[in-house]
Amino acid sequence: MKPRLPFAFTVVSVVLLTVTPALAKAKTWSFDKERVQELPSGWLSEHTGQGSKGNWKVVADSTAPSQPNVLAQLSDDATNYRFPLAIVERANYRDVVLSVRFKAISGTRDQGAGLVWRFRDANNYYVVRANALENNVVLYKVQEGKRISLAPRGTSEKTYGVKTRVPGNTWNQLSVEVKGNLFTVSLNGQKLFEVEDNTFTEAGKIGLWAKADSVIYFDDLAAEGE
Repeated sequence: MKPRLPFAFTVVSVVLLTVTPALAKAKTWSFDKERVQELPSGWLSEHTGQGSKGNWKVVADSTAPSQPNVLAQLSDDATNYRFPLAIVERANYRDVVLSVRFKAISGTRDQGAGLVWRFRDANNYYVVRANALENNVVLYKVQEGKRISLAPRGTSEKTYGVKTRVPGNTWNQLSVEVKGNLFTVSLNGQKLFEVEDNTFTEAGKIGLWAKADSVIYFDDLAAEGE
């Protein structure tokens, strides 16, 4: 007959097994300890479409939600089908709650700021973006380099996101909850819509996104999931 483990030891073991994995997959990137004028360590600069690559750098901003630094996309290349990406190199999630603070600084063609998930490569991923010029929020899949908008659940297939005010030169918060094939999008704490899609089902990288000549500041990218 095997000796029984002490009750206290058994309880501690169970707690560690249930709590530790969740803690390991929750992280916030505030950029405050990164070197300014450089891409943060552990990040990749990627690019979908045409035009030049993005110019991603850590810069100081006295208005940042967490000071002193933010991550900025600074290139103003106005090529229309151009999507600069900043991707976290070693963060893979399948189901995840993502959020980021963003401020649209400038852009005559676009002022779009986005969150990326289930990133396989620069031509295959999901992205939800808020646009301060169009005052809307749209969720897309990028498949084989083609950006395709996905209609909110309960609307016609041609529905293009949701119209909502996206203030420029103001800090906003964009978030998405990813659970299986269901994506729930919120802006500034208000739920906007849900999208269902089964194109990319496996875990992938996460990151940030911009379009054309959008100069955008990002802060406090947060991810919690598995």
